[in-house]
Amino acid sequence: MGKYRKRPAVIEAFRWTGGPDQTEDPDWIKRQIKAGFVSFSGGNMFIKTLEGTMQASPGDYIIRGVQGEVHPCKPDIFEATYKPALNGGN
Repeated sequence: MGKYRKRPAVIEAFRWTGGPDQTEDPDWIKRQIKAGFVSFSGGNMFIKTLEGTMQASPGDYIIRGVQGEVHPCKPDIFEATYKPALNGGN
C-alpha cells in the first residue's frame, strides 16, 4: 500500500448558518436549490450527491468541488483540509 498526497485544488465554499443571518448565497448553490438537488427540512440542508443524499447542519461548510459537485463538510474537517486561496487560486 502506498501513501498519497492530495493534489492542490481550489474549491469554492461557504459556511451555512441555517438562519436569517445568511446574507448572501453563491449563485452555484442557488442553482442547485432551483434544480431540486438541495432541499431543507427540520433546520437542516439536504444535498443530493452521487453517493446519496447528504445532510448539512447549520455551521457546516458547503463545498463546490473541482468538477462542480456540491457536498457538505463539517467545520473541523474543512479547517484541517482547506486554507484560503490567495489571488484567486494561488
